[in-house]
Amino acid sequence: MALHPPRAPAIGVFWLFVLPFAALTAVFGVWPILLSIQTSFTQSASALKPNPTWVGLANYIAIFADPVFVASLWRTLFYTLLAVTSTVVLALLYALLLNSALVGSWRTFFKLAVFLPVVTPDIAGYVVWRWLFDQSFGAINIALSALHLPTFGGLSSTSTVLQAVLLAELWHHLGFYVIVFLANLALCDKAQMEAAEIDGASATQKFWHVVLPQLRPALLVNSVYALIQYLKTFTVVAVMTKGGPNDSTNFLSYYAYQLFDQGRYGEATAMASVLFAIVIVLAAGLMRLQSREAGH
Repeated sequence: MALHPPRAPAIGVFWLFVLPFAALTAVFGVWPILLSIQTSFTQSASALKPNPTWVGLANYIAIFADPVFVASLWRTLFYTLLAVTSTVVLALLYALLLNSALVGSWRTFFKLAVFLPVVTPDIAGYVVWRWLFDQSFGAINIALSALHLPTFGGLSSTSTVLQAVLLAELWHHLGFYVIVFLANLALCDKAQMEAAEIDGASATQKFWHVVLPQLRPALLVNSVYALIQYLKTFTVVAVMTKGGPNDSTNFLSYYAYQLFDQGRYGEATAMASVLFAIVIVLAAGLMRLQSREAGH
């Protein structure tokens, strides 16, 4: 009869590693969120006092009656949809390129090129992008003019500012998502690909029926992470646009920050709570959809 080693020491080691991180998450993650939600039910003038005045849902009613908030909410959702789709698709294509034989000996160069911006300080990177988009001396418009092409409105035009902001964010974040896809591609079953080749499947058929189904874990991770990241877009706006021009990049996080800076703590934390609820609902919905498709 086989003897099994006692599980108690293994469980003890597990909790030894988990508890410090769980404690840090509770203190610096969960507790501030709970305090923020609590503040959203209090009067701004007394929100930071030991005994704040409770106002119930008044702050939530006030923000949903604010047309700037409503416009900011819809703008945030639209930008998130555009950014998540662009990020996941481009990261997948780039990872497939790196995983193919097309890049040859340049593979390391392309990996560094896409990942170095991830470890670049975001503020420094966005300052450089702001200079690149400048209408007077920006390198982008100088290059376009030299090629006798139409100039790019960049950050100064309401019709192009979202594209400019998204371009800067893609440059900074895309490498992370590429790495996740590459890690999943390395785990893909090569036997299935060989079987598809023997059966005479085309490149498109191999991608849709062999590669893509095996990339579901990476698609889920990248979609959820990108959803959370872009819903709370803040730094790129604070550095590059300050919410302009004409509030066209005044996303929810930045508008909440503006109200907090004005001392309107109750309304600002109410907006943060709404954003938190949207993140939870959409992320849970994505995960449920993915698990349902995997079940089929």
